[in-house]
Amino acid sequence: MITTVAIDGYRSLRSLVLQLDQLTVVTGANGSGKSSLYRSLRLLAAASTDGAIAALAREGGLSSTLWAGPENGSAGHPTQGTVRRNPVGLKLGFASDDLSYAIDFGLPVPSDSAFSHDPEIKMESIWSGPILRPGTLLTERHGPSVRVRTDTDWQRHERKLAPWSSMMGEIGDPTTAPEVLALRDTLRSWRFYDHVRTDADAPARQSQIGTRTPVLDANGADLAAALQTIREIGVAEELDAAIASAFPGSRIQVDVADGRFTLALHQPGLLRPLSAAELSDGTLRYLLWVAALLSPRPAPLLVLNEPETSLHPALLEPLARLVAAASTSSQVLVVSHSATLIEELARAGALVHELAKSVGETTVVGREGLLDSPAWTWPKR
Repeated sequence: MITTVAIDGYRSLRSLVLQLDQLTVVTGANGSGKSSLYRSLRLLAAASTDGAIAALAREGGLSSTLWAGPENGSAGHPTQGTVRRNPVGLKLGFASDDLSYAIDFGLPVPSDSAFSHDPEIKMESIWSGPILRPGTLLTERHGPSVRVRTDTDWQRHERKLAPWSSMMGEIGDPTTAPEVLALRDTLRSWRFYDHVRTDADAPARQSQIGTRTPVLDANGADLAAALQTIREIGVAEELDAAIASAFPGSRIQVDVADGRFTLALHQPGLLRPLSAAELSDGTLRYLLWVAALLSPRPAPLLVLNEPETSLHPALLEPLARLVAAASTSSQVLVVSHSATLIEELARAGALVHELAKSVGETTVVGREGLLDSPAWTWPKR
């Protein structure tokens, strides 16, 4: 389980260190930094596939994502520029009781290259346990050079890394660097769901070629196959209960013709089932959450961004039960505006953080001081 996530220099997150639990809820007003936290976690996951540079480019490049205020924040005073003492960069990291990781993106050295705006990876570190100390450091990257701790000393890795390549995608010998492989597999297993489409042309409304689908795709296109997979190799009784609790007397059916899967919902009082194309946005979205949360292959970390969108208030309590149940086999982080959903999840034992923005900087309400945050130390460049 991730115990701490740390972000330094990303949009309004000048310096944020957040405690996570098995079930964590993050809330706050619009513009308080919730979406930035969500995107930061996605960037961390993308580092495992060398996709972080491209993800930053899609956001306008590193320069447009960096904290725009003074280096040490405004501390409630009028904003004034100062002479910068530390390197410009975006740092992301997380800690767990097992393995912890941090990555530091910096501005590139000026050049004539057409890719001169691509950020560079200046530093990466993996260490054992939640606290970085010289004795816990396992693998360290500075610029192109990587060194790995052995039983007796440090071994310099023979491969020199390109500034756009993460060591997570390049290094991973099961004998000399097993921690890199373990962490890479973990990051690649993180799962994110963000405003899954339910419009008239949404993939989830269409008939699709179906195969066994233990993990719902991020776009929800394989919804029918995912629900049928839950029924055949997962928790069929929990699936039926989740539908019945939200829509009393209803049941879902997956029709298969020539390998194509089509979803239908049977409801009391109707002479025929409703196809996915006929379902309301809220009904379809709830079914998508059912497929995601009852996955027969639980994720190490499951992140849901505003799952209450389009849902009728009556569906929030069944959704909260699904989320709480999923947290028994996955660590779950929910970003939400819904007071009802937050209250239900808090009642189920969730750790709730409220974000606020003061003078452009995101803080955690009630934890504004350094002593209120979890212990965290960034590796040096």
